[in-house]
Amino acid sequence: MAKRSRKYAEAAKLVDRNVRYNLMDAVDLAKKTSITKFDATVEIAFRLNLDSRKAEQNLRGAIVLPHGSGKDPRVLVLTKSAKQEEAKLAGADYVGDTEYLEKIKAGWFEFDVIVATPDMMGELGKLGKILGPKGLMPNAKTGTVTMDIDKAVREIKSGKITYRVDKTGNIQVIVGKVSFETEKLADNIRVVYQTLIRLKPSTVKGIYVKNIAISTTMGPGVKILPDSIA
Repeated sequence: MAKRSRKYAEAAKLVDRNVRYNLMDAVDLAKKTSITKFDATVEIAFRLNLDSRKAEQNLRGAIVLPHGSGKDPRVLVLTKSAKQEEAKLAGADYVGDTEYLEKIKAGWFEFDVIVATPDMMGELGKLGKILGPKGLMPNAKTGTVTMDIDKAVREIKSGKITYRVDKTGNIQVIVGKVSFETEKLADNIRVVYQTLIRLKPSTVKGIYVKNIAISTTMGPGVKILPDSIA
C-alpha cells in the first residue's frame, strides 16, 4: 500500500472510521477534509449486496443529478448526416460518423462520452476491444444509443452520470465538487440513493445497502448512515 501524505494523515484524524455520520454532517466533513489545492471531485460509494454475475442484479444505468456533476463532459456524437445538425445544436463537442471511427482506431480519445444512433452501432461495435475497457462504448441502458440525440446530449451536458455495479457489488459515482454547497451535494446524493433503492432486485436477500461512504479526490472516506439519506 502506498504511503499516505502528511496532509492526508492530518485530515483522516478528523474522521471517526467507526461512526456512520448523518448525511449533512458527512458532506460537511468530506468537504472539510479535502486536501487538494484544486476544486476536488466528490464521489459516493455504495457497497451493495449484489452479485453482478446474475443478470437481474447487474445494475447499470444513468441518473441526471439535480445540481450537475461539476464537470463539462466532452460529447462525441456518431450519427448519419440527417441527425448531425441536431447534435450540434444540442451542444455536442464533436459530430460525425465514420471519420471519427478512424480517428479512434488511430488512438484519438479527446472525448468523455459517445452518443450514437442505432444505425452506427454495427461499425462502432468493431471497436469494442478499444472502447469497452475504457467504459466508452455507448449503451441503450445509459441512454447513449438513441434516436433522441437532442435529449441525450443536453442531459449529459447538464449533469447526467452513469453507474454500473462492479464485480464486488460496489457502485461508485461522482456527485459534484467540493465547491458545491453542502445542500446541493446532499440533494445529488439523495437522488442517487433513491434510484438505487428503487432498482433493488427482487432476488436480493438480506441487507441490500451494506455501506455508504463519501470522499473527495485523495481525501479520506466518510461513512454515511443510510437512514439519514432517505
